[in-house]
Amino acid sequence: MTLASWLTLSRLLVIPGIFVAIAQSERYWAAGWFLLGALTDWLDGYVARRFNQVTDLGKWLDPLVDKLLVLAPLLALVEVGEVPGWLVFLLLARELGITAWRAQLPQMAGANVWGKLKTVTQVGAVVGLILWPGWQMQVFLVGAVVISWMSGIIYLRSGQK
Repeated sequence: MTLASWLTLSRLLVIPGIFVAIAQSERYWAAGWFLLGALTDWLDGYVARRFNQVTDLGKWLDPLVDKLLVLAPLLALVEVGEVPGWLVFLLLARELGITAWRAQLPQMAGANVWGKLKTVTQVGAVVGLILWPGWQMQVFLVGAVVISWMSGIIYLRSGQK
């Protein structure tokens, strides 16, 4: 396994910290853990490209771990009653659908600009919901869900095989 893949897997280590911090209403810690995970997303991509470590495993593992990182705090926020479950369900449904589609492809393509926009809006919405819970940030999450679905539809329509 490459250094980039190890960095990807390290992102999973912040998830328990996010759960504990949200459960204990330590919002700055939760946001910090989450942003540390998001930073490793950027770092593993940089390392993979810079040191020629782009692999099929990395192309598969990176988006899977990204999904877990984003969904974990959202589920914790559903549990404490600050995010409606139906919004998280819509996001989860999109992510599972695209993951299932990608799994049957003979070769994995890297993320396109819409996939990157999806990730940025999801990260922004999660940080906002952790730090400033309320309907305004839920509206931001709705926007992230819409962009996520749009990126999925664009991905499917692009005919990537």
